[in-house]
Amino acid sequence: MSDTDNSPDTTEQNTSPGAPAPGDGPAVGVEDASVAANGGTEGESVKGDLDELVRTAAQRDEYLSLAQRTQADFENYRKRVAREAASAHERGASGLAKELLPALDNLDRAMDAAAADDPLLQGVRLVRNDIAAALARVGIESYSPVGEAFDPSLHEAVATAPQPENSPFASGTVVEVYQPGYRLRESVIRPARVVVAA
Repeated sequence: MSDTDNSPDTTEQNTSPGAPAPGDGPAVGVEDASVAANGGTEGESVKGDLDELVRTAAQRDEYLSLAQRTQADFENYRKRVAREAASAHERGASGLAKELLPALDNLDRAMDAAAADDPLLQGVRLVRNDIAAALARVGIESYSPVGEAFDPSLHEAVATAPQPENSPFASGTVVEVYQPGYRLRESVIRPARVVVAA
């Protein structure tokens, strides 16, 4: 046998157990690069998702604000319509009352002029009471301010009357009502026509 026969085989390499094979080195490097590339793609995806979430939240806030403004506008509209309807109702009732008050005054005069035993007196009284009740149902009431202090916003003075010293009426108070006044809540439809103590 020659010396060359005893020499170790040059084609075989001495490797320790568990060490990567020479051909395995580049595969590990490619895998690491692939993981890094995938991590970058996932990071970009998360960033895109966060941006989309922020845009969605901003859009939600805008829609919520719009809904709240619309609700407030509708509530204001509803209140305004209710006020206008109530005001129109009062104007209509007031206009009708102005047309009916002369007839009511004439019925009062007829009752004052009728004899106590007149058979028509009861019928006239019933008609007058029905008209007054109809006005009361819509909020219209009469007032007769005898003894009250004269108030130009509620009363119309048609005369003044001097009072004796022992009169219960002080100067400037209403001593007689020629024609009762009518009002609808705080609004005067017709002032009372009165005589005021001098």
